[in-house]
Amino acid sequence: MVNTPVIELKKFQELVDGTLRSYFPPPDRHVHRIRKAMEYSLFAGGKRIRPILCLMACKAVGGGVNKALPAACALEYIHTYSLIHDDLPALDNDDYRRGRLSCHKKFGEATAILAGDALLTEAFSLLSRKEVMKKVPAQIRIKVIREIAGAAGIQGMVAGQEADLEAENKKVSMAWLRYIHNHKTGALIKASLVCGGLIGEGSPGEIRALKKFGEKIGLAFQIKDDLLNVEGQAKIMGKKTGTDEEKAKATFPVLIGVEPSKILGNKLLDEAKRDIRIFGKRGQSLIEIGTYILSRDR
Repeated sequence: MVNTPVIELKKFQELVDGTLRSYFPPPDRHVHRIRKAMEYSLFAGGKRIRPILCLMACKAVGGGVNKALPAACALEYIHTYSLIHDDLPALDNDDYRRGRLSCHKKFGEATAILAGDALLTEAFSLLSRKEVMKKVPAQIRIKVIREIAGAAGIQGMVAGQEADLEAENKKVSMAWLRYIHNHKTGALIKASLVCGGLIGEGSPGEIRALKKFGEKIGLAFQIKDDLLNVEGQAKIMGKKTGTDEEKAKATFPVLIGVEPSKILGNKLLDEAKRDIRIFGKRGQSLIEIGTYILSRDR
């Protein structure tokens, strides 16, 4: 990315980080260890892509960014919970995340499970708190909660994770692989954009455009993750590479090859850009973060 998008991305990251700190549950001696595990994972240096997409979508439809901050933070809670649980021995069994020990290696499996559970439930507590979401009409709050719940649950990430486990050591079709990625990764990315649009009170046409954009960008994001697992540098990524091959995971490089995967990722980005032409200049930030998704090195 050129300097301007980097600066804007950093600005949004700092805004999200500061707000996450302000919403984080206060100290309680009875849950001190779990709270430390939540904090350890939530503030481990994440890119904040999902909350930033939520804020940018709200901005694109003409809404105020601050109005969407609580939902943006809830999305990051849920994303962090999913990473904690994904790293567990029963799932992906990863020892490192973002250059540090994964939550279960630092605090133990039981505390990591509870920390993930706490982040997930805290997200919905935040979304339902009238004093926090006071700028968002009640009917829109309900739509946002439903959208995020769908993306996180059996119709979204949970379904994708199960399909991913089922696909290990098997030859899968392109349709099955797309199902995995669209649900495990794409669902929450799409929901982030849709929720931002809803909070900004975008028109039905604008919400549809954000949804289409999210579907393409979500899939492109996971394709890039697949490629980084093959070509990325462990030192930069903060975790071991080549693990997908070791675990016989279903990925795009395995199914169609590295170069065709890159071509497909770029094709999805081009299609995503066309999907949000409705926004004109207001959609430029979304285009730039889409470009970043495919150019990142971690």
